[in-house]
Amino acid sequence: MLDFCYLVNPYFPPKKMIDELKYNFKVLLEQYPSGLDVNSRLVAKIFDIKKENIVVGNGAAELIKSVIEKIEGNIGFIRPTFEEYPNRHNSEKSIIFVPNHDNFSYTAKDIIEFYSDKDIEALVLINPDNPTGNYICKKDIFTLIDWAKCNGIKFILDESFVDFAEEENPTFLNDEFLALYKDFIVVKSISKSYGVPGIRLGVVATSNSELVSMIKKDVSIWNINSFGEYYLQIYDKYKKVYANALVEIKNARRIFLKELNEIEEFRVISSQANYFTIELKKGTSKNLCLKMLEDYNIFVKDLTSKINLENREFIRVAVRNIEDNESFIFAVKDYFQKL
Repeated sequence: MLDFCYLVNPYFPPKKMIDELKYNFKVLLEQYPSGLDVNSRLVAKIFDIKKENIVVGNGAAELIKSVIEKIEGNIGFIRPTFEEYPNRHNSEKSIIFVPNHDNFSYTAKDIIEFYSDKDIEALVLINPDNPTGNYICKKDIFTLIDWAKCNGIKFILDESFVDFAEEENPTFLNDEFLALYKDFIVVKSISKSYGVPGIRLGVVATSNSELVSMIKKDVSIWNINSFGEYYLQIYDKYKKVYANALVEIKNARRIFLKELNEIEEFRVISSQANYFTIELKKGTSKNLCLKMLEDYNIFVKDLTSKINLENREFIRVAVRNIEDNESFIFAVKDYFQKL
């Protein structure tokens, strides 16, 4: 089966890294991992962050739960989005911004204008957003940090997909940036861009020492297993390979976008992530997803119920390698010819 639903990097990890993990399988299986302090040191080294500013989690989901559930007041969420954030908060205290744009796009200015008269304790921004791929440039994120600081709003920036953005060096995992505001919090999943969702790794970084201490007390001391720890230990050897993998997937995305735009039954929303949200001009998302799975062995995400716009149908398609993307294009063209 070709999985165009779940979002990973098809160009990383490389075979050599996988072989290294396989070779050490027995040792990793039979040995306890190190504790949270040691593993936080490992991610601090990888991201060049002070150890006291970063915590490693059993996937970003563990850290999202820890951060969001401690916020008692209203939180601003932008929809459609990754539902793990709003799901961890009281819906009655969720202030939702739905962009009034056909492509669900929005800017820092739009966010500030919408929330300027709202009583929120925190704002969550996923950048690029999921499922739309909407991206706010680095310069405008600084504007949001300043705005949040002036208004005493916790600013939670999830940059799990930011490595896929075209902007050079877009990350805010940087001690200098974290020091701009103590309630500026950066969350990053290591599953998405690094292509290792099964290992379950994620980080949260902030200069707020009280929050870091609270998260460390909230999660288990052995929250990372031995395979995740070993991945963190050997990652530095593959940094150049990872950089090349990002170049490859961005190229695959450009080619895939061009081919998707040539399908007249699709309206494709441009994306800075490793996926595209697509509105169907013909047929239903449910039927397309079922037929892709039954007839072509291709798994696609049905987005219609999530976006929830009357009489409009949506899917989300992951970006895979060029060969797999071409298989999807062939299957979709064949599907519409038979429809």
